[in-house]
Amino acid sequence: MKKIRFLRKKINSYLNDTFNYTSKIINRAINFLILLSVLDFSLQTIPDFSRLHPSLEKFEYLVLIIFMVEYVLRVFSSNKPLKFIFSFYGLIDLITILPSVFGLSYDIRSLRILRLLRIFRNYSATKNLRKSFNDVKSELGFFSLAALLLLYVAGTGIYHFEHEAQPEAFTSIFDSLWWAVATLTTVGYGDIYPITAGGKIFATIIVFLGLGLVTVPTALIASSFTSAFHNNKNDKN
Repeated sequence: MKKIRFLRKKINSYLNDTFNYTSKIINRAINFLILLSVLDFSLQTIPDFSRLHPSLEKFEYLVLIIFMVEYVLRVFSSNKPLKFIFSFYGLIDLITILPSVFGLSYDIRSLRILRLLRIFRNYSATKNLRKSFNDVKSELGFFSLAALLLLYVAGTGIYHFEHEAQPEAFTSIFDSLWWAVATLTTVGYGDIYPITAGGKIFATIIVFLGLGLVTVPTALIASSFTSAFHNNKNDKN
């Protein structure tokens, strides 16, 4: 048992200890493989490279085997295996591996691009950002709820003003929600828009309210992240 515990501790150190030189090399190599894997996936979509597809697929399976071994080692070396499996990065690892293992359709296997998220696993900035979200999660929850409420009010309101004038564009409240999403996010695709005087006035009010809902959470996160960055810098000093 002692040998197994020592082995688990050693493997965990090699995979997760940011101050361990070997760990840094391993994680950089894995990040490099992730980038190669995404490039490999992208090259497979180019018709002119069809003759290279078999070789690209073989390389993808080779990388898959490496990621499977790494995943098993992370689960084995974790103090709480189930907690790791259901953690954010644990689920990312699983989601990017399983479709290829079970030979699912190419569209499902496209989820492998999520591996790019793993590049941020061991960066201190990622930890600072996570702490920043935790520090303001109650405020973010409030503004998220307010945004959903405003979204529904916007969809309902624009439906009321525009349905009779544009029945083909604003068919129902659910169709009108698409306009609300595009407007509140300030994207404004322009595929549907109000043409009545009431609809234009209502849209103007919604835009100003939406800008407030977007800027306040952004400012909260930025302020919390800056504070976490300075605290982390002071701890190092």
